[in-house]
Amino acid sequence: MNDILIITNYFPPETGAASNRIFHLAEGLQKHNFKVSVITPLPNYPKGKIFDGYRGTFKKTSIENNITIHRLWIYASNSKNRLKRLIAMLSYSFSLIWFFMWNKLPEKVIVQSPPLLVAFTCMFFIRNKKRKLILNVSDLWPIAGLELGAFKKNFSYKLLERIERFNYKKADLVLGQSEEILTHITSLFPKKETFLYRNFPDFEPPKLIEKPNETGKIKMVYAGLLGIAQGIYKLCTELDYNKVQFHIYGAGAEKDKIENLINTNSDFDIVYHGEIARSELHKALLQYDLTIIPLLNRIYGSVPSKIFEYGKLGFPMLYFGGGEGENIIETYNLGWVAPPTNYEALNLQLSKLNNADLSFEFKTQIQKTALLNFNFERQLKDLIEYL
Repeated sequence: MNDILIITNYFPPETGAASNRIFHLAEGLQKHNFKVSVITPLPNYPKGKIFDGYRGTFKKTSIENNITIHRLWIYASNSKNRLKRLIAMLSYSFSLIWFFMWNKLPEKVIVQSPPLLVAFTCMFFIRNKKRKLILNVSDLWPIAGLELGAFKKNFSYKLLERIERFNYKKADLVLGQSEEILTHITSLFPKKETFLYRNFPDFEPPKLIEKPNETGKIKMVYAGLLGIAQGIYKLCTELDYNKVQFHIYGAGAEKDKIENLINTNSDFDIVYHGEIARSELHKALLQYDLTIIPLLNRIYGSVPSKIFEYGKLGFPMLYFGGGEGENIIETYNLGWVAPPTNYEALNLQLSKLNNADLSFEFKTQIQKTALLNFNFERQLKDLIEYL
């Protein structure tokens, strides 16, 4: 049996795309006769506080689903203050170094990036000729930070670029969740071995049931992080509610603002449902006509994993983020697109939709397309050939 270690910043019971992605990778490798262990912080995301049941400890090790999970101390924070965020990343890096000093590591290690500093800690301290380091890149930092307005092109940015290049250089294999990520990496290191590893979900697809539209309005839903990058608060203020009823699931930095907006604007046909477990969310989503996948800014290299998850649910999508994600929606006919931040174009697109566009037959076709083209098990088998 092959031993393999996964080092990540996010893992269940934390919620979100990053946590789900790494969990499915770990579980999939375990089912293919790998002895899998995971190093991750004590769960704290997205609230920025250590979860109940994990507080007051420096390290907690458990075996879950035949996977050994080492949860290490972190200074948990979701503060917008850059210094506090840096301290949080450094605290986990110090915990990793401590773990590396006292524990024998397997010869194959998968390192999640970003965060860049955490990935750098791993690539620097555990590199050796006998160990195969696999870097799993889900977003391009610091480029994404620059596009989001979190960074400026100064000394700090140049330092992060050097760290980014060091991480790619020391990796024996780089996994990228988009073609844009792999293009960027091979532009820096043309001979680097790469593998396109999409964020395909691993769950049993539901049986679709045809349901009538009772309200006459399109029941559109967003489910996910209520953060700055998604721009859900801005979306709430710009939607034309004559034809749309907007439902929201999730938590994050904009949660309080959205709740206050709903309470003070009765004309906005918005329903906030809070945060629920992913298994429950899948059942809840089946009652809606359409989902929206927004990004406030087009982020090079980013492809929201929701595309593949919703495809498997047979869920028509309105993509509002540009880039490679937009190309996937159009290539596989999964729904509609509108230019990011162009709310006039978004409302125009919504005004054109009718019941025929959101038919049971279209949903069935989306699910068939997803099952054929977004196959987690087939992709995992291909990846194992590289490991």
